[in-house]
Amino acid sequence: MIPERQITEIAVKSVLNRVKGMPFKWSINPYRGCSHGCVFCFARRTHWFLDEDGVDEWSSKIFVKINAPEVLRAELRRPGWKREEVALGTATDPYQTIERKYRVTRRILEALRDYRTPVGIITRSPLILRDIDVLAELARLARVTVCVSIATTDPRIAREVEPTVALPAQRLRAVERLSAAGIRAGIILAPILPGLTDDATSLDAVVRAARDHGAQFVHHNVLHLGDVTRDAYFQFLTARHPALVPRYLRMYAGKYAPDAYRAEVGEIIEASKRQHDIRARRHLVPPPEPAQLPLL
Repeated sequence: MIPERQITEIAVKSVLNRVKGMPFKWSINPYRGCSHGCVFCFARRTHWFLDEDGVDEWSSKIFVKINAPEVLRAELRRPGWKREEVALGTATDPYQTIERKYRVTRRILEALRDYRTPVGIITRSPLILRDIDVLAELARLARVTVCVSIATTDPRIAREVEPTVALPAQRLRAVERLSAAGIRAGIILAPILPGLTDDATSLDAVVRAARDHGAQFVHHNVLHLGDVTRDAYFQFLTARHPALVPRYLRMYAGKYAPDAYRAEVGEIIEASKRQHDIRARRHLVPPPEPAQLPLL
């Protein structure tokens, strides 16, 4: 059952957020909260920081940064701005459902285009195709990387863990269209879920589908369970896959899966990438555990 959503418009004083320890130095998040409701979302804790419920209300209480494009233009006009790469959507999907109405992300992209600022976008939504015209212009003027997140090609599992997200086949077609338009686009195979999406056949299916749809890179990340996300994910496991709970309790004594497990998964994926001729290239990825998630 999809919860009724409470949408709150807010005004912000700044939009560009400084990031440390990542391939990019700046991030932008047009919204707070995310209607996708993915059970594994690491950014749920941003609600918690502000005394909101990140377990049960992450997908139903959405805050729209209504003045973000105008504030961003003022920031990009500053003499000290060096047109460094900006990551769009590190703590919320910039193309969640309400973007159809508010178009905050599109207006942010238009500002980045006008100030020739390179951008990397992280999304699970084919709605990004609506903005293919702006993205193509920005790709000619600066640089654009689009990272489309896909955890599995199995529509049944996808619907369980990403209850309102477009099915994987739709996202793969979005990658294909973006690549055909001259926009650098690829797949983030993430998060990999132990016992659900981590078998070699499942992992190879994503890599093979990425190749078949023109993806220019594939990156991966294993599930980590930080604050708040841990509660939400175990709530999901208890309800839908109780037999897996003991395994997860053993694996996730802390936030991260054991090093040996992550190395094993990495070897499977790298072998699949070699088989399907997908070469490693630089790309933006969502932070596995951000030093500081932007709250503004």
